[in-house]
Amino acid sequence: MKQFYTCKDVMDVMGVGESKAYKIIKCLNQELNTKGYITVSGKVSSKYFEERVYGIESNNTK
Repeated sequence: MKQFYTCKDVMDVMGVGESKAYKIIKCLNQELNTKGYITVSGKVSSKYFEERVYGIESNNTK
C-alpha cells in the first residue's frame, strides 16, 4: 500500500476528474494542517484519505 495518494490515485478511487481530485487533496491537507501535521502539495496521506472517505481507520502499520 502507498503511503501517499496522488491526484491519479484519488481520481481512480473516487471516479472524479483531475480538478476535483486536486480539490479533495487540498481540502484533506488543510484538515491535516489544522491538526498540526506536515503535508505535501498534490499528495495526501493514504491512511487519512481512507479514514475520511470510507469512515474506517486503517490497521496498516507499515
